[in-house]
Amino acid sequence: MFRVLTRNLGWVVASLLAVLPAHAGPPYVADDPQPTDFRHYEIYFFASSQGGSAGNGGAAGIDFNYGGAPDLQLTTVLPVAYGHPAGRRAVSGLGNIELAAKYRFLHQSDWGWDVAVFPRIFLRSTSGQVGNQHASYLLPVWLQRDWGNWSTFGGGGCELNRGDDSRSFCQWAWALARQFTPDLQIGAELQHQGADAAGARPSTGIGLGLHFDATPNLHLLGYASRGVQNTTINRYSTYAALLLTF
Repeated sequence: MFRVLTRNLGWVVASLLAVLPAHAGPPYVADDPQPTDFRHYEIYFFASSQGGSAGNGGAAGIDFNYGGAPDLQLTTVLPVAYGHPAGRRAVSGLGNIELAAKYRFLHQSDWGWDVAVFPRIFLRSTSGQVGNQHASYLLPVWLQRDWGNWSTFGGGGCELNRGDDSRSFCQWAWALARQFTPDLQIGAELQHQGADAAGARPSTGIGLGLHFDATPNLHLLGYASRGVQNTTINRYSTYAALLLTF
């Protein structure tokens, strides 16, 4: 997932744009512990949005993943973000670039669950309009279990996020998905994030996701969620992506 905080517009915009669904185990907010296959690529061309009565914002960009070794995935995310707080002008620019590495250290075949860590660094934004002007660090653990046509996965962690009005916080998400056809998977998710800035509030949402395999190498992903807590900043969120695998 990525953060697109607007520097000069206060905690309302910071909270509004803090976590757009993107989507660790795309298209969900919850990640899964399964890394990209060794010496293979997964490249997402994505767009996401989030909004409420305080305003709206979003991002579009590239989420690049490479299987650097067995059970090891290397990730870079390059987002271009925008924010439009209610009653103020819209701003846009390059958001916080992300660098991450996923390592799976337990396997279902041995332990009944896949388990992985996926530490992530959000670099300081080079934009004066959009993005955190300091680095932050996300330290999550993700789990997954599959049976028949069903999969359940999720977990969470905490983000060390100190700078300006930002605050460190924890978050979690869990999803249940079913493979309805060989090409179509649909699932539901519950996700929660703690307050991430001075004066901000925690938020909770429920969402639905879809993954469709158009070809063996081309995949379509979609997600929509509705906030059920503090909807001033989290009334809705959406995510869509075109995924290339090879």
